[in-house]
Amino acid sequence: MDYVLSDPHGEYELFRALLDAIDFDDGDRLIVVGDVLDKGGESVRLLHYVLSHPNILLVLGNHEYDFLKYCHGVMARQEDGFDQDAALKEIRAYFGKEGASLEWSDVERLEACPLYYETDDYLCVHAGVRLRADGTMIHPKDTEEEYLVYDRNFKRPDLHVRGEKCVLFGHTPTRYLTGRDEMIFYPRDGVVAPRSIRDYARIHLDCGSYLGKTLGCLCVDNCRAYYASLY
Repeated sequence: MDYVLSDPHGEYELFRALLDAIDFDDGDRLIVVGDVLDKGGESVRLLHYVLSHPNILLVLGNHEYDFLKYCHGVMARQEDGFDQDAALKEIRAYFGKEGASLEWSDVERLEACPLYYETDDYLCVHAGVRLRADGTMIHPKDTEEEYLVYDRNFKRPDLHVRGEKCVLFGHTPTRYLTGRDEMIFYPRDGVVAPRSIRDYARIHLDCGSYLGKTLGCLCVDNCRAYYASLY
């Protein structure tokens, strides 16, 4: 089975509880649509877990993007020669005491993560995509990186989205729109009883893990929603 979730934000135990809830194993695949880092207390531990599993793909969110910008700044300030140990010490400080387990290999693997992921049926991106006046999608490859990780226009309930692929995104906790820590499903115009991922124009995934200790994921094979909570 293929699963998608977003914004686990350092909630390692909650993330593992959700994987247990879906019986995730080596035959499954999971796309994490950004923001593994920050807010929760185990960002580096969660990052290590995600990056160490070949069947888990991390799409960069704004918090990973910000961390990588910080890393680039640390390296750029060493104008008279690169001191790897000194740079790593400064980069580790980004996460406080938890950063002690961070290695250069983690930064390198994070650098290799994509800004979006797509199949024939759906596209995963952290914040959303640009739309033309008629509601059709401008492909992420033709969109500036910052828009893909920072913009909040795509969360608008009244947004008219057209196109062949369902867009799966996070970035803004759904409770700010509905008052509930649940995913929001937007069927395509004219679809009364959606049955597959193609019947949806977009799905808002961010359940606000660090706010209500609830994390959700979507099985894209059958559009079933799964949730885990620490309460």
